[in-house]
Amino acid sequence: MVSYGGGVQSTALLVLAARREIDYRTFLFANVGNDSEHPATLAYVRDVALPFAAAKGIQLESLERRRRDGTSETLLQRLSRPELRSIPIPVRMANGAPGRRSCTADFKIRVVGRWLREHGATAGTPATVAIGISVDEIHRANRRRREPHEEIDYPLLDMGLRRSDCERLISEAGLPVPPKSSCFFCPFKTVEAWRQQRAADPELFAKSVKVEELVNQRRASLGRDPVYLSRFGRPLREAIAAPGPAASGDEDDGVCDAGWCMT
Repeated sequence: MVSYGGGVQSTALLVLAARREIDYRTFLFANVGNDSEHPATLAYVRDVALPFAAAKGIQLESLERRRRDGTSETLLQRLSRPELRSIPIPVRMANGAPGRRSCTADFKIRVVGRWLREHGATAGTPATVAIGISVDEIHRANRRRREPHEEIDYPLLDMGLRRSDCERLISEAGLPVPPKSSCFFCPFKTVEAWRQQRAADPELFAKSVKVEELVNQRRASLGRDPVYLSRFGRPLREAIAAPGPAASGDEDDGVCDAGWCMT
C-alpha cells in the first residue's frame, strides 16, 4: 500500500499506480482530524483524489485514530486535553529548535499500522509500504525506520523523480497540483508558508494562533517556559508579518523527517 498524504509526491504515486507503472492498488490516507489537517488538503482528497482513484479502480481509504473504546481522536483534541503534559507536535523552543514530537507516530504510522495488521500484515509477512519521497528530499528516506509488520519502499527514488517531475505527472493526468500537505498549525511550516497563511487565510491563521496560545496555557499551568509554532521565539501573531520577499533561510526551516507527513 501507499501512505497517501494528499500532497504532491503521494499524488504522483497515485497517478503512477493508475498508469500501472508501479504495482500499488491500495492507498491509505491517515487523516489526523478534520479540525487539524489543512482544509485545502482535505478538499483535495475529497474532491480530486478519491474520485480519480475510484475511476481507476484504486482503493483509497481515509483512516482516523481510534481510542481503545472505539471513539475517534484528532490531533487538535489531543492538544486540547486539560491533563496534557507532553506536547505531541514539534513546537519550537526559545532558540528556534523543534522539540520532540509524537504526532506522526500516533496519528499516521500507528493508524496505518493498525489497518495493516487488521488486513493480515505480520512480522513474518510484512506489508510493503510506499512513501512519497522524491529525489530532492532524499535526506528524508530511511528504510531502517520501520515497524515490524512493514517493509518501506520509495518508488519515486527508485524512478529518479523530483518534485517537479511529480507535478508534471499530476498535470499530465488532468489533475490540479495539490498544495503542500500538513496540519495547518504544523511548526515545521516555513516562514513564508506562515506569511501566506496569514495573508490568504486570516481565519485559519487565527486558529493557528489559538493553538499556540492553548499549548502555552497548558505549559504555564505546569510552570514551564513558553514554546512557539515558528522559529522566531515569539508568539505567532507577533512573529509573522504580512507576505513579502522570502528572507534567507525561509525555505528550509525544517521538515518532518519520517516521510509520512508533507507528501
